[in-house]
Formats: sequence, C-alpha cells, structure tokens
Amino acid sequence: MRHRKSFNHLSRKKGHRKAMLANMASSLIIHKRIKTTTAKAKALRMFVEPLITKSKNDSTHTRRVVFNHLHNKEAVSELFREVSPKIIDRPGGYTRILKTGFRLGDNADMCIIELVDYNENLLAAKSEAATKMGRRRRRGFRKKAIEDGQIAETPAATKEEPAKEAETQEIKAVIDEKPEDEKKPSEEKAETAEEDIKKETSEEISEGVEEPEHEKIESPEEKDKGVEAKEEKKNMEQVKDEAQEPKDEAQKVKDEAQEPKDEAQKVKDEAQKEKDEGQQTKDENPEAKDKVQEEKKE
Repeated sequence: MRHRKSFNHLSRKKGHRKAMLANMASSLIIHKRIKTTTAKAKALRMFVEPLITKSKNDSTHTRRVVFNHLHNKEAVSELFREVSPKIIDRPGGYTRILKTGFRLGDNADMCIIELVDYNENLLAAKSEAATKMGRRRRRGFRKKAIEDGQIAETPAATKEEPAKEAETQEIKAVIDEKPEDEKKPSEEKAETAEEDIKKETSEEISEGVEEPEHEKIESPEEKDKGVEAKEEKKNMEQVKDEAQEPKDEAQKVKDEAQEPKDEAQKVKDEAQKEKDEGQQTKDENPEAKDKVQEEKKE
C-alpha cells in the first residue's frame, strides 16, 4: 500500500528511479544546466542538494558517500573541486528551476534546472541592482518646511543672517568709494604691455627669425616602441623574402621544364622543312620530264 509515500515515483520502480536521478545529477554537476520535465527537476532537486551540502566538507568519507549515490568519478571530482568552493557560503538553495513551456506531442511541462552560482547573467544583474540601490535623502525638505511655517527657524541661523548682510554691505561701500584714478593706471599698464608684445611678435616675423626647436626628449617607452617597430619591419621583410624564394624556385623549375619542349619544337620544325623541300623537288621533276618528252617528239 502507498500510505504516507508523498514523493513522486515518476512512474518507475525503485532501481530505475535511483539510476535515472543519479545520471541526471551527474549531468547537472558536470554541465551546470540541463533541460528536463518539471516533475523530474523537482525530484532531482531533492536528490542532488543534500549531496552538494556534503561536498562542503572535503574528506575521504564524504567523497565515498557521494560516490555511493552518483557512481560517477568525474562528477564527484567536479563537485568537490569546482562546485564546492563556489557554494561554500550559500546555506542551501543551490539549484534554480526555470520553466520553458510545454513539450510538443505529450504537452509535458518543461523546464531548465541549473546551479545558481553558475548563471553569470543573473549574478551580474543582481550586483548592478545592489550598487544602484542606496539611501536617498530629501535635502530640500527642511527649507520648504521653514518657508511653509511648519518648522521654526533656529536662533543661531537668525543671528548669522544679519551679520552676513552687514558684511556684504560694507564690502560694497568700500568698492564704490574707490576713485576712478586708481583704476586707470592699471588699465593703461595692461594696454601698454599688450602693445609691446604685439610689436615684438611683428618684428620677429618681419626679420624671419625662427625660434630654435626644442629638442624632443624621448622617453624609454617611446624608444622601446621605435625599436619594436624597426624589428617588426625587418621581420616583415624577411617573411616577404622567404615567401618570394619558393616562387623563384618554382619559376626556375618551369623554365627548366620548358627547355626540352623548345628543343623538341625545333626538331619538329626542321623535319617539316625537309618534308617541304622534298615535296618541291617532286613538283619540279614532272616539269623536267615533260620537257624531255617534247624534245624527243621534235
């Protein structure tokens, strides 16, 4: 009877179910993310999370206990070497289930189960949100409240304001009392200095006097860059020369292969000339024969 057996049997017997969950857990540890049905993912989460918790204590005993569940040496070594240092500070909840919709055919509810600490996109989004969030204060609240009459002004602030106003009025009065004669000499000095500078510059341009260029002091970094640039140029030239050598060799081989062809062509041309000469002699002989026959008839 099935009394108080609340876990999902996944329509499989005990041996089949344990083997399937062990294989899925090994795949999740090695690949950090797998795609499966939601029912299997929930069963896998109950199976694999206690094993991940045990991996925080890296000892021979815990490794043997985990291997007794997974039966996969690669998954055990990956769990204790790579996964355990990342989840050492997390007090549970090592996996996340993301639903992806329904499967065509049997309309099964599909999802992706993954290790939380290996989803870099979500971790980056959380860090950005944490940096943006902070305590914001309304700095203008006190001024508005004082204007509206909700908060009374402090006596210190009321005493300081008239003192500041008196100081500003005294400064303005001192500035206004200055005579105009004191301002004029300074302005005249500035104008004369500007005229002198303009005259000096015009004289230098007319005489054609060129100021000596300051010697450039090269820093060690610039010297190193110049040496590196020269070495790169030399290397490029060497590479070009090396690339050109096989082309030249190939051209020589082609020329050598072309020489016997040219000789054979010459032999053919000579044989053709001999044939043409023989044909001409044959053509000339009938004429001579006809002449001899005519002489005989006469």
